[in-house]
Amino acid sequence: MVLYRLLADAVVVLHAAYVLFVIVGLLAVVAGAFLRWGWVRNPWFRWIHFLFIAVVVLESVAGIECPLTTWEDSLRRAAGEDVNQGTFIGRWAHELLFYEAPDWVFTTIYCVFGAVVLAVMLLVPPRWPPLKRSASAPPF
Repeated sequence: MVLYRLLADAVVVLHAAYVLFVIVGLLAVVAGAFLRWGWVRNPWFRWIHFLFIAVVVLESVAGIECPLTTWEDSLRRAAGEDVNQGTFIGRWAHELLFYEAPDWVFTTIYCVFGAVVLAVMLLVPPRWPPLKRSASAPPF
């Protein structure tokens, strides 16, 4: 029982980290564009960031519950707990993530946020590092 409770708390903390990566990632890219931070154009960071919000938008539009939410709920039930129970960190992470509102409100928020991420992707595009050519290679 204790193991399931700790695993449920770990899942909700992972969920919070996912959300923070999406939100803080966008803020960092926008700030980095103005402050000329080169790392915000890293293609791996940018495409992973875009993929994270794209998954959220697609799940929301398709009416699919987030797998992390489903997983946490299952672990809480296995621990004999209600979703609102858990350790201090688990409860606070849960409170930061979940709000009561109609589904369409969240779908709208996710779609708008996804559109902003896409716009920033186009306005501040990622850059691959230039390929280095050897001195003896022909310039094709």
